[in-house]
Amino acid sequence: MSEALKEDLEKIPELQHRNFRNDEFWKKIPAWSNVSREEFGNHLWQLKHSIKKIEQVAKALGPLCTPELMSDLEAGQRRTPMNIRITPYIFSLIDWTNPWDDPIRKQFLPLGSQFLDDHPYYQADSLGEDTDSPVAMLTHRYPDKVLFLPTTICPVYCSYCTRSRIIGGSTESVDKETYGANQKKWDQAFEYILHNPLIEDVVISGGDSYMLTPKQLKYIGESLLKIPHIRRIRYATKGIAIFPQKITSDDDWFNALCEVHEFGKSFGKQVVIHTHFSSPKEITKWSQDAMDRLFSAGIIVRNQAVLQDGVNNSVETMVKLTRSLGFLNVQPYYVYMHDMVPGCEHFRTTLREGIEIEKAVRGTTAGFNTPTFVCDLPGGGGKRHVASYEYYDEENGISVWKAPYVKPGEVFTYFDPIHKLSPEAQKRWENEHTREAMIKEAIKKVTG
Repeated sequence: MSEALKEDLEKIPELQHRNFRNDEFWKKIPAWSNVSREEFGNHLWQLKHSIKKIEQVAKALGPLCTPELMSDLEAGQRRTPMNIRITPYIFSLIDWTNPWDDPIRKQFLPLGSQFLDDHPYYQADSLGEDTDSPVAMLTHRYPDKVLFLPTTICPVYCSYCTRSRIIGGSTESVDKETYGANQKKWDQAFEYILHNPLIEDVVISGGDSYMLTPKQLKYIGESLLKIPHIRRIRYATKGIAIFPQKITSDDDWFNALCEVHEFGKSFGKQVVIHTHFSSPKEITKWSQDAMDRLFSAGIIVRNQAVLQDGVNNSVETMVKLTRSLGFLNVQPYYVYMHDMVPGCEHFRTTLREGIEIEKAVRGTTAGFNTPTFVCDLPGGGGKRHVASYEYYDEENGISVWKAPYVKPGEVFTYFDPIHKLSPEAQKRWENEHTREAMIKEAIKKVTG
């Protein structure tokens, strides 16, 4: 293809999902203006220069960090349940001429001005993961699947994290009991799985499996695959989205992953990755290079996004994200309604938004590349399709759900963010007795 034709194709609006940023965008950050492409592409350089404190933001940005921005960032750190940890790669993709509206900044660098009061029914462990934990580091909710959390460390800390109760270290607003790698506790989890033959599927998350060493990655993967009834394991990592250089330059880690993948194939078992792109602005040529390497190794990658206000809650953004992922050979799998966890009310959308955006996305590409929009029910009901509620009081933002196979006989409630309701509904929510009556009435519509 000629360069002229290539340039013409890049201008076609319908093909914008194929055009991935490949400029030296990091050189716009004063601290990294002289960093070469080779240096920036090195996973050790990325880790060494990750931003972990507010002062480092100001140091990296220099004159780009205004006093107003710095004050807002400091106020954000006093309220957020998550510490800062952000790779130079993702930090450099933020539009620092307008950080307040940037979808990447919103996810990783909280501002004091963005926070809203938590919903009256928020929960630190909104999904009831601790309640459904039979042994340390393991959640067993679905009969044939478990969630394994071998570490609480991540390469970045997302402001909207559903596990902010344990991830990201203690902050001014939250004290946490976090943990790192502990093989003894891992073995206890494996022993539980071994003695529960219904379990076929293990999600290895955390934290983030990106932070496991090659040796740990292999130990966990091979230990699970050796259990006769395990058929599938999934390494969950946001890393491909925020730190693709690890895939492209950390050969020891990548080779360990490939060895586990081949080990699984020798047993006729699946080893896949579940990653986490939430905005098309996170996707660059670095992402494509990482996915090309994984695809060449035969490793399937699926994506799980979270619907976030001001990040991806528009049809145009979600369609572009979906198509871009498909073009990269990442299968869009889930888009989650935001969990009702502390410090995240400004991110949450209404259930109606999720339903309408999924309607619009469906049909824009092949069905197997179309994500399912789900609500992971507070209280441990599990993932339910956004339109599968039993009752939805849209005026007051109250939805009622059942999970017949997961927890038969129980009902679950999910609530829209109050600030998105009508002024009259907001006033009703101000009164504790009124809101309790509204919820009881909604549940009665379902239970009779």
